[in-house]
Amino acid sequence: MASILTIRNLGPASVEAFARAGMTEAEQVRDLGADEAYRRLLATGSRPHFIGYYALVMGLQGRPWNDCTGEEKRALRKRFDQIKAASHDRPLSELMQFMQNFGLIER
Repeated sequence: MASILTIRNLGPASVEAFARAGMTEAEQVRDLGADEAYRRLLATGSRPHFIGYYALVMGLQGRPWNDCTGEEKRALRKRFDQIKAASHDRPLSELMQFMQNFGLIER
């Protein structure tokens, strides 16, 4: 299995975030696809960030993060907004509730 670092545009901070979400190998992220992998990041407390999302999408396509422009970028923004909105509708896991209660993550 390959490291998440083998996915273009992703660095050490991404490796840590994916590990918190239970993904430690590039194949896991590829198999889930960008949208589901990003949903899982948000579910474990990662803060939503559009550039991070589309850098992941571009990276999974083997493209540089800044290759996203025009209509493609607008379409990705819609997908990102939907993922972000849905992540606020989910009940928190016991672990996330614990972390919020003790001030380890933002409410």
